[in-house]
Amino acid sequence: MLRVASVPASHLYVRHLSDPDDADPVRRLPDPVPADGRKVPGGWWPPLMLDPAWIQAHHAEFEVFHVHFGFDAIDPVVLRDVLDALATHRKPLVYTVHDLRNPHHRDPDAHERHQDLLVPAAERLVTLTEGAAQTVADRWGRRADVLPHPHVLSRERISRRRSQHDMFVVGVHVKSLRANMDPFPVLDSLVRTIADLPGAVLRVDVHDEIFDVDNHWYAPAAGEALLQYGRYPWVDLRVHPYFSDSELWDYLSDITVSVLPYRFGTHSGWLEACYDLGTAVIAPNCGFYPQQRPCEVFEFTETSFDAATLDRSTRALYDRFQSGQSAPRATWPGRRAERAGLASAHRALYEEVLA
Repeated sequence: MLRVASVPASHLYVRHLSDPDDADPVRRLPDPVPADGRKVPGGWWPPLMLDPAWIQAHHAEFEVFHVHFGFDAIDPVVLRDVLDALATHRKPLVYTVHDLRNPHHRDPDAHERHQDLLVPAAERLVTLTEGAAQTVADRWGRRADVLPHPHVLSRERISRRRSQHDMFVVGVHVKSLRANMDPFPVLDSLVRTIADLPGAVLRVDVHDEIFDVDNHWYAPAAGEALLQYGRYPWVDLRVHPYFSDSELWDYLSDITVSVLPYRFGTHSGWLEACYDLGTAVIAPNCGFYPQQRPCEVFEFTETSFDAATLDRSTRALYDRFQSGQSAPRATWPGRRAERAGLASAHRALYEEVLA
């Protein structure tokens, strides 16, 4: 049995790196639970394995340390101490570069300081697309193995037949307006496009916490601006709490297209969920989304927006919908084989860094 301390082990991405038939000789240690029991989507928070004291106390329980997410919760000085502790106990580090730019940080400096420590210290690097691997090579002179993102949904949901809808529904879920989201130019453009497409609806979803004065995400001016889109008859505006996973999958199944209003980013679990469900995606060109899964692309970065490209992508998907064409969709046999390959690739990678 090969024991791996994955940070965080409870994240869905990490859980779906195991063999689908539970035949994997890799055992990932469970996440230590913080005293306050705090969780965020993707795991306990902050990840307690990212602590030199935890490594000192538990180094005999694992052979490999694999970082995915959560290092933004600690100071770079602490991260350096974590890396020193791993070196002291001769525990190889593997780092999967999910985000070249943290979608929760407007200023990239903090994320870059963390990565300037992690990337050189790692025995092996993994990322999800060739474009990200090239960026890693350009920035740090390191080679990263390219391995795809595993499935997000369960076998049952991936295999479930998609409901047929008469309406062409374009969805923009602005969540709680995290740092990389700028929905307003996107919505202004889509309002005009959808008005010109018979039988089309623009659905806008937003979390109710942006209207809660006591909430971290309180954004009354942005919230009021979003509410104004409800004045259009072809806009379906919904304010609600966070969806449960099941509610989120139902939402993505009910829309035809999901538009990602990101000014910056790298990869997307949301895109993977859409692929599992057969929901078309229009993604910005700021990351490597089209290398990750098939999708339409529009120009949207921190410094540019081309409304014509969003209009063109929307109309292309509308024409396909009208002609009865379905969006690309994963199959469970395909996802299962992909997951088995990921489990095998990670096992081989761990064995190589231990050799």
